[in-house]
Amino acid sequence: MRLLILFFSALLSTMFINPINAQVIDADSLLFAAIEKSKTPSTKQEAIIMGRIGIKEFPDYLDFHLLLGRIYKEQNRFDSARFFLNHVIEKNPNYNDAFYLLLNLEFIEKNSLEGLRISNYAIACFPDDVKLYSYKLSFFQLEKDERKEFDFLKLAIKKFPTESLFRQRMNMLEMRFDNDRIGVNYSLTQFNREEVGPWHLIGVQYIYERRWGSLIGRMNHANRLSAGNTIDSGYQLELESYFFTGKKSYSYVAAAYSPSLVFPEYRFGYSFIQNLKNGWEWEVGARYNSVIPPEGRRNFRSLIIGGAKYVGSWWLSLRSFVQNENDQIFPAFTFSSRYYMESRFDYFSIIAGYGTSPDERTTLGQFENRIALDSWRIGTGYNRRVGKRYITGMQLLYNYQEYAPGRTQHELELFFSLQFKL
Repeated sequence: MRLLILFFSALLSTMFINPINAQVIDADSLLFAAIEKSKTPSTKQEAIIMGRIGIKEFPDYLDFHLLLGRIYKEQNRFDSARFFLNHVIEKNPNYNDAFYLLLNLEFIEKNSLEGLRISNYAIACFPDDVKLYSYKLSFFQLEKDERKEFDFLKLAIKKFPTESLFRQRMNMLEMRFDNDRIGVNYSLTQFNREEVGPWHLIGVQYIYERRWGSLIGRMNHANRLSAGNTIDSGYQLELESYFFTGKKSYSYVAAAYSPSLVFPEYRFGYSFIQNLKNGWEWEVGARYNSVIPPEGRRNFRSLIIGGAKYVGSWWLSLRSFVQNENDQIFPAFTFSSRYYMESRFDYFSIIAGYGTSPDERTTLGQFENRIALDSWRIGTGYNRRVGKRYITGMQLLYNYQEYAPGRTQHELELFFSLQFKL
């Protein structure tokens, strides 16, 4: 090997060394040639030899050390890679590529402590480099300390509010912490037709969140009026759960029962949600509603397919519902968006959709009547934490609803919610 290096040294000296200005021009030429050799697996060893010659001839030219560090890392010769990459950082910490390579190496080796140390140093040198913050996040994940990871994300999001990865991960983590809340919500629906409405819907709930997921118990009471008199009222019992099925996935299950005509008698639901790279997520699920109108029991099944994307502080979601009764198919679509602020409880929302879906609580009592009719809706909402214990929310929704074939009405729904952290 030593004879081979000497041979290449003599050969390359002839090719690259110009007695005049060799330190600048010929160093660059040699480096360029070595980089080209490093791109092909069969000539990587030649690139290593050329890199070592470059270090010998131009010891202060750190790009040769950086090149060798990268090649050795690609060859899984991690100790050699560390030596050259650390040398670059020690001599000149302004080489962010050296930090990238070294941090990636430590992540592959699962050296979380060393990775965090290097990350902190790198961030001190490049405080506006979001890629370095992403590396630091990955080392917190190696340590499996979700509280430290969450605290770091809160700081990172303040500095990089448009980074989708940080927002998606923070929302996921926040669902894993112990949290008990009680809440009440109220919905008022007004109609433009005379002697129709208003509709009142009030619910109380208890939310139990733990590391495995959450359990939500809810009791709803509906009162529908016409010409000032109650025409239908009753209550419904609901049980919902979100539980984690993996590091980046969770499921939703729900069941509800009501002895009143104002709600479906039985309601069941399931969804699987998977977080993907670059802020994407997808959902697949199903819903089942069984209602008993005067003409007899009717059963409805719904298939849900949806996708969502974090774009900076925005969360954009599109869900499609393919619903059937016997041989009839009824589609529905819902677009939802949220602009997150400090936490998953602080956001501004926009909603738009077509058709009647089984996830709309205020109209479930008329699900069997509305599912085959046209419906166009748009709305906006705002949720906010108040102090450390209160979470408030409100939503305004307009619905252009066909209530009979060829006949339409305007509906305006106002929704309020209040939760208290125990």
